[in-house]
Amino acid sequence: MLLEMEHVTKRFGDVVANRDINLSVEAGEVHALLGENGAGKTTLMNILNGMYTADEGTIRLNGEKVVIHSARDAIARGIGMVHQHFMLVPALTVIENVVLGLKENKHFLDLRAAADRLSDLGDKFGLSVDPWAKVADLSIGQQQRVEILKALYRNASLLILDEPTAVLTPQEVDSLFAMIRALTQEGLTIIFISHKLMEILRICDRCTVLRRGEVVQTMAIADITDKQQLANMMVGRQVDLRVEKPAATPGDTVLSLDDVCYTDRGGVQRVKNVSFDVCRGEILGICGIDGSGQSQLIECITGLAHATQGRITLNGVSSGRMQTRDILGHGVSHIPEDRHRMGMVGRLSVNENLLLMTSARREFLFRGFYRRQVISAYNQKLCEAYQVKTQGVDEPMGHLSGGNQQKVIVAREMDRQPKLLIAMHPNRGLDIGSTKYIQGKIVEARNDGAAVLLVSGDLDEIMELSDRIAVMYNGQIMAIMPQQAATFEKLGLLMAGVNPEEVDRQTVGHGGSNYE
Repeated sequence: MLLEMEHVTKRFGDVVANRDINLSVEAGEVHALLGENGAGKTTLMNILNGMYTADEGTIRLNGEKVVIHSARDAIARGIGMVHQHFMLVPALTVIENVVLGLKENKHFLDLRAAADRLSDLGDKFGLSVDPWAKVADLSIGQQQRVEILKALYRNASLLILDEPTAVLTPQEVDSLFAMIRALTQEGLTIIFISHKLMEILRICDRCTVLRRGEVVQTMAIADITDKQQLANMMVGRQVDLRVEKPAATPGDTVLSLDDVCYTDRGGVQRVKNVSFDVCRGEILGICGIDGSGQSQLIECITGLAHATQGRITLNGVSSGRMQTRDILGHGVSHIPEDRHRMGMVGRLSVNENLLLMTSARREFLFRGFYRRQVISAYNQKLCEAYQVKTQGVDEPMGHLSGGNQQKVIVAREMDRQPKLLIAMHPNRGLDIGSTKYIQGKIVEARNDGAAVLLVSGDLDEIMELSDRIAVMYNGQIMAIMPQQAATFEKLGLLMAGVNPEEVDRQTVGHGGSNYE
């Protein structure tokens, strides 16, 4: 047995994040770690990676008891972690990122020798990347390769991959899985953390399920019949994996973009001649790998930035020069992509974060003063409705797990009953139960007449929720199509920048285009 974590317990004050956990991982396997948001997965891996120290329990590597105090200790023991948000310096080259911080390179840096070794590693594991390329110029999939190579360069024998497919195209996922198989064939071991159940069934050998900080079960993937069984194990109850979505009946146009362009302060054009409409009673899904211009496009729509060309109208009124407060006042709700930077204030309570967009509601005020009991009771019910795991609405927002922070933000924005709902990666980092609940709420908003603009890199989500799908690449809309005309292969090729006509030839032959 390569790794044994025995009777591990970790407390944060009165909160027990991990309780008496036993985890065993065999050499050369891909071991999935599953659980709902707040189940204790990240805490457990942070203990293994040296970010936290367990209050109780022991860690054994190859039968030897070890104490891991830091990430440096972890990598010295052969443990590497590839985080969902890559830890790379964009302005540096690949090889500079790989050797950054290495002790043996402190006084003398032989980059050429290091680059040769890195190239050899890349060839061996099918992870080839130009050592001299600047990281900022690499695709997301290539950056992930750099992160894996960085760990291998440091002689990692156990790799922790945290949501490794969250920002990849389907083709990049296939490439990643081929890499994982090559790594395990060479004797490396992988701990695979993901909420995508089909991927776990496809690539993993065994899985351990955590629930409320405790191990529920460890079993072989071969003994699991389907993703429904896996979902039920995670949540502890029957989970409906289907989202009921009646046919759309689009109404009047709510949001319209005409030839919108945006150039940032550095002179780089991030959005290029984008045009589309979103109507009442429909969901327009926008997919694309991260960095394709989606963020800047949404900033232009919500008033966080102003388009440098083109026209944006909201309910027939030009909104391109409006301030964000005025746009939100026109019945727009915004679930931002970065919850920490744009969606919440960590030091404020859950109650106060929920109040940020509703502070002027009449029922919350009496003669100019807040009715705190009324507000707390209302927000407590909202947390219960959206299944937020919290000790109470007075708990600081920063104390919640990432998934529960996201649920608070979604609850706040959905509760406003918007005319236009802009949802950017609304379920990123959420477990399957929470994901299906929030997806149902998005469809419910659409059924109630809201126009919904959904931005997501999760093609399962895009395909399931959207009535029409737009694909962005390098700031441009590559194609807009009805959901019925889309396939994962088409969307993946378009997300990678393949010309729509070429996509048609590759996926449906020469019988004409399926794109609008």
